[in-house]
Amino acid sequence: MPIERRTQKDGVSSMPVAQPGIFAQGTRSHRHLEFDANGGVEPEAVLAALRELRQPSVTAGGANIVVGFRPSLWQELDASARGVGDFAFPVLDGLANTPHDVWIWTHGTGEDVMLDVARAVSALLAPVAHLATDLAGFVYHDGRDLTGFIDGTENPPVEVAHATAVVPAGQPGAGGSYAITQRWVHDLAAFHALAVEDQQRVFGRTKPDSVELDDTAKPANAHIARVVIEEDGDELEIYRRSVPYGRVEELGLYFVAFSADHTRFEKMLRRMFGHSGDGLHDRLTDFTRPVSGSAYFVPSVDALGDVLG
Repeated sequence: MPIERRTQKDGVSSMPVAQPGIFAQGTRSHRHLEFDANGGVEPEAVLAALRELRQPSVTAGGANIVVGFRPSLWQELDASARGVGDFAFPVLDGLANTPHDVWIWTHGTGEDVMLDVARAVSALLAPVAHLATDLAGFVYHDGRDLTGFIDGTENPPVEVAHATAVVPAGQPGAGGSYAITQRWVHDLAAFHALAVEDQQRVFGRTKPDSVELDDTAKPANAHIARVVIEEDGDELEIYRRSVPYGRVEELGLYFVAFSADHTRFEKMLRRMFGHSGDGLHDRLTDFTRPVSGSAYFVPSVDALGDVLG
């Protein structure tokens, strides 16, 4: 099986197609499901269950469905993805590390549809895997985190998001994407006890309109000062699709990010949690903490078709 899958259209080869749900916009209801294979179950049995994802009872209501695999599992399933399995969630002090086998992210038109889809997906996988995570997320007001700050301001523009998130042609896993997920629990009482000016210094941006503070006002440990990294004059970008989640007693953010280069995740997390050698950590981590952390490979539509049949 070749490393680079290409489809033919009018005699011209084309790049494998990324899963479209990664980039689909305008959806306000999200559901994240993580599964662990049951003991003794072979990977092929998990694949057999996933083959039914396209059936109408699962996708009713126009839901977007994104499927990711533990990278080492996907490498085992797809011989062309050699090297993908080297990716794992970073092991660092301060980070939760909770690997799982399969991640299903569905987002669409409303909580009722997402619940129906989540139940259908879980029923398909129930004979071979057990549900480890079931988290419902939502768009909060005009795209803000529960802290009140606009989320995802650092995302690349839509026209270049694909290049940021998708493995380029010629590399193992071309058309796919590396992804991490994290559940962060906020201490909103402590954060909102700060004056707005101090909150802005935590993020490095203004609260009403997300304008970056100038260098004289932005602390070196502000959130964006830690996660915006430049190498050789280029910013190391990732593509974020995070959503708030919560109930009265627990409020937070389900962080989701995609990248064509998985090393970017560890570089950012090292800077956030004080492992980059400069003695600084991200001030935001004084007000929110990660309680989960998983790494996935999200294969292209072409690769899924080849492996799932």
